[in-house]
Amino acid sequence: MFKNLKTQITELAYSAVNIAEQSMDTKTGQDKKNLAIEYIVSMLPILPPLKTVTVILLSKFIDEAVEQAVKYLNAVKNKEA
Repeated sequence: MFKNLKTQITELAYSAVNIAEQSMDTKTGQDKKNLAIEYIVSMLPILPPLKTVTVILLSKFIDEAVEQAVKYLNAVKNKEA
């Protein structure tokens, strides 16, 4: 179950970071990160009662997925510049 969820979280992280970057252009990195995490959690296909527990169990993984997506997005921006 978690393996499939981790794959979905990783994929969602790229979209979440991109959305946060576009919608919060002038906000701090922490605000953008929080928005990205909220987006990922909202998009997970889990029933609400189980979502809270799952998010707690995978919080470190979600955080790392967002950080990886940020690094990737920054690398792409640097190549384009």
